[in-house]
Amino acid sequence: MIGQETRDVERKITAILKILSDAQAPMGSRMISGLLEEQGIYLGERAVRYHLKIMDERGLTRSAGHKDGRTITVPGLEELRNSLVTDKIGFVGSRIERLAYQTNVGLRSRTGRIPVDISLFYRDQFPAALKIMTGVFDAGLSSSSLVALAGEGNNLGGIVIPAGQVGLATVCNVAVNGCLLKSGIPVYARFGGLLQIKEGQPFRFVDLVDFTGSTIDPCDIFIAGRMTDVIQAADNGNGKVLASYHEIPMLSFGRADELLQRMKNSGLITRAFLARPGEKICEIPFNPEKAGLVSLSGLNAAAAVIESGIAASNHSIFGLLDVSRLRPFVELL
Repeated sequence: MIGQETRDVERKITAILKILSDAQAPMGSRMISGLLEEQGIYLGERAVRYHLKIMDERGLTRSAGHKDGRTITVPGLEELRNSLVTDKIGFVGSRIERLAYQTNVGLRSRTGRIPVDISLFYRDQFPAALKIMTGVFDAGLSSSSLVALAGEGNNLGGIVIPAGQVGLATVCNVAVNGCLLKSGIPVYARFGGLLQIKEGQPFRFVDLVDFTGSTIDPCDIFIAGRMTDVIQAADNGNGKVLASYHEIPMLSFGRADELLQRMKNSGLITRAFLARPGEKICEIPFNPEKAGLVSLSGLNAAAAVIESGIAASNHSIFGLLDVSRLRPFVELL
């Protein structure tokens, strides 16, 4: 059995990994110590350096080459996903709330930071992956038409792209939550699921996973289980894609509808569906006090690539990226 002292060390390492995974740049022990204190974990700079040394030796972090700044590695991200399961109950819901709160996009100025999903592809397979993804973006089945591309060794939304790979950032549908929250509209993240598309339009959810009780993002579950058929949805308008279901107060429906239209006009999102008062959406029964909101996942393009047999790894609801780094997908072709 694992001793209590070892568990305490592992929890602290997990907390540091979470901080580094959210960081946009290498972080030193002083900054990490301050952020840990905000979470109620009191580790001085010296203690943080001790834990970072352990993490370096295990390959979870690496030095950024100046002072004691660290970045998280791909094995570190994997360790974060596999960390103590009891510490991760509700992890997905908490991550959604945190990234939504940190979103600060100006719709008119197109400035600020926006939540992104990150997908990694092998460099020699990326041209073939682009061809597959083109159909998904053309069909409007991604959360947004905006993407960012980075080569090996470059930082993309908080992850350093491994050697021989290419990183693609797609706008995470949590961006909708963030923009609504910034406008004073509370958003309740409920489910991630498989949305059936029928004749090009959203029809019903066929599978749902509650965010608050899950330690894994539902998108990861459905992609790994090969449960999507995004390619068919893009080709003939009939298939199953990744989407999320959220709720907002019914009284805020008008303001939310207006804001969603502004986000579409600005190009930040492709499609989002808001149920009118007293109306159910995608076969989800309506709540008299809430309005239902369905948004498409930014990982639908990557899901299509995996459906085709091309290898890819995904980091969903991953981090924040400056909007200035995003450009239309068509510019990659």
